[in-house]
Amino acid sequence: MRILSWNVNGVRAAVKKGFFDWLESESPDVVCLQEIKARTEDLDESILNPAGYHAAWNPAERKGYSGVAIFTKKKPQAVHRGIGIERFDVEGRVVRIEFKDFDLFNVYFPNGTSGEERLEYKMDFYDAFLDHCEQLRAEGRELVITGDVNTAHKAIDLRNPKANEKNSGFLPEERAWVDKFVSHGYVDSFREFHPEPDQYTWWSYRFNVRAKNVGWRIDYFFVTEKLMAKVKDSFIQPDIMGSDHCPIGLDIKAK
Repeated sequence: MRILSWNVNGVRAAVKKGFFDWLESESPDVVCLQEIKARTEDLDESILNPAGYHAAWNPAERKGYSGVAIFTKKKPQAVHRGIGIERFDVEGRVVRIEFKDFDLFNVYFPNGTSGEERLEYKMDFYDAFLDHCEQLRAEGRELVITGDVNTAHKAIDLRNPKANEKNSGFLPEERAWVDKFVSHGYVDSFREFHPEPDQYTWWSYRFNVRAKNVGWRIDYFFVTEKLMAKVKDSFIQPDIMGSDHCPIGLDIKAK
């Protein structure tokens, strides 16, 4: 099974930039989208129900903001939207689907760059999400968690770590939460296969930094430890354009 994940920074904008050509070329079993920035009632049928896929949407209540979606070739056993906490769920940040071997979370984690209030919201979301995952694991579920985490975990995960130590996305408390998440048995699958530096998933639109590969790795596939044995590869597609993020992928032997 090949799962691809992409913060498209607006699904309608991505479609105009060749999203469906990419989808047809890649033909993944599952694709997870973050930051769709659209309500379902505002989307054309071709986007809402892409040919060959079952679609699960979870838009934000606020128009043009946040939102996630999953397209999957195989019909999932169940679809769940949100984590059961209204202050987070109104922003359309989580959709989870059930397969036989695991549950797949697609998550657009909050950004904390707009001030203390949003940073607090981000940290609260982080903790609530971990609690939610742990409840599912206590029920015996294995998990794959993908999406835009909005934090670079370690210095290797961004080009200029020293200059960003006081910026949200690389703050000590944000990085400490990723440490905590990993310590609970969630494996950063990409680093298991690719320990080398200069591997990024997001680049600012400013100053032509993408051409210089001055980026951050803030998009992830986390996999529970037991399930990691079934992962064949975890990768980044930095040459795919159409957003300020690039797609990431996971190959896993599962049903």
